[in-house]
Amino acid sequence: MLLIHKLSPAGPVTDSLTEALAARKKGPNRAWYRHQKEHWLGWLGEYNGPGAYDRKVHESRTAEFVYNHIMCPPMVLWLGEGAGVPRALVEEAASACLAAGKTQPKQCAAIRAVIPWKMVDERLH
Repeated sequence: MLLIHKLSPAGPVTDSLTEALAARKKGPNRAWYRHQKEHWLGWLGEYNGPGAYDRKVHESRTAEFVYNHIMCPPMVLWLGEGAGVPRALVEEAASACLAAGKTQPKQCAAIRAVIPWKMVDERLH
């Protein structure tokens, strides 16, 4: 979580993806967070408890596990963008997400196919 604190909340490609996904839903965004950095920090801050997502408690999950199981496409994309993955790859991942269909698991899988954990991890460290 400390590494995420160091990242900029800015994510122009992520913001564009968020808008495109919201337009598909045709409803207002009722998110409690202002940007994906805040979303990540809030989500991770409650990770060892049920949190807002009523998750099971697992204290021994790795960062790779978390990245590979997040089901919010903008969260997944922002971490790559924030970590410094080249913009062309971030844009490719956003396009893949939008082409993947309407379910969040498929959208997230499409992003992770372009930006795997290893690529994010290398840039975070």
